[in-house]
Amino acid sequence: MEVPKDLRYTMEHEWVRVNGSKGVIGITHFAQDQLGDVVFVEMPAPDSQVTKENTMGVVESVKTVSDLYAPASGKVIAVNTDLETQPELVNSEPYGKGWIIEIELSDPKEMESLLTPEQYIEQCEKEH
Repeated sequence: MEVPKDLRYTMEHEWVRVNGSKGVIGITHFAQDQLGDVVFVEMPAPDSQVTKENTMGVVESVKTVSDLYAPASGKVIAVNTDLETQPELVNSEPYGKGWIIEIELSDPKEMESLLTPEQYIEQCEKEH
């Protein structure tokens, strides 16, 4: 299982990559593996606000529909429009081309409450 060291994670299997005051968000390798083949991703609209731990969208797979929860609060500054025609990127490249949204972080200190890569690996081992 791939768990990049430069990300922070949620208990619900979202990740965030912080770059200055911005954060790119997606779902983890573990999450996409549990979901199976992703067929649709619903994302928040650009310029909308997302709030930490609240629903920000939906991932639909051949097996199930799963809510996406924001790992941090902020304004949506970009959505991955490639997912509209290629939702399977979430499966094939969850930490790369399968990213979901980018936000302008409203409170970078929120990152401190997220799981480190080591804590996230422990969480996945408990669930598996």
